Amino acid sequence: MPHRDLEFRGISKEHLGMYFEELGARRITDSFPFIYSADSWEGQVLSEMEISFTKIFKVNSIQIRISANDENELDDLIKKYRYKTTRVGG
Repeated sequence: MPHRDLEFRGISKEHLGMYFEELGARRITDSFPFIYSADSWEGQVLSEMEISFTKIFKVNSIQIRISANDENELDDLIKKYRYKTTRVGG
């Protein structure tokens, strides 16, 4: 099963999990790694850490893994997932 690891900063692990659910998965585990499973793909929230840019400016960094039955499905799923994580500044 092909997979890709991605990193997201500044988005909570709860929101990242919710996006897996919105794409049709259900949560399987209640601790790291949080696993979300669907018919032909799986998402995992692997870890979370805090990154300091300065003494005051800190953000979270979350590692996720997305796996699917084939590369085409994986590419499509990642595209949909990235759309959900898009943040527009203002």
